[in-house]
Amino acid sequence: MPEQRARKYHQERVAETLRDEIGAMIEGELSDPRISFAYVSQVVLNPGGKSALIYVAVDGGALEETETLEALMAARGYIRHELLERMGVRYVPELTFHIDRSEQMKARIDELLGRRRKKQATGNREQGGVSDR
Repeated sequence: MPEQRARKYHQERVAETLRDEIGAMIEGELSDPRISFAYVSQVVLNPGGKSALIYVAVDGGALEETETLEALMAARGYIRHELLERMGVRYVPELTFHIDRSEQMKARIDELLGRRRKKQATGNREQGGVSDR
């Protein structure tokens, strides 16, 4: 049982380090003009530690998301090499970048819930007026 906790803790630390280091590279070190304002929102490390999914939130539209994703996928080798030097480990996981649309989905859900509340509120007022007559 303690081995499982230790392994999980280690993977969380590695994922957090990957998030911080890749975020720093995206913010200032990668000079590709296709990369728009973006940040690493989440890193999901495979249980074996051989691969990692990097979720990147991009500020902008679909075109900016596509270009940023293409640029990051093209820079994977450089990013892995830099991570190897910075982290001082023997192996850096294979990196796969994905666009994180959770904030957009959250905003859309909030909008739809707001519409529903508004519709219910107007519906209750109309029903209340009819029953008073």
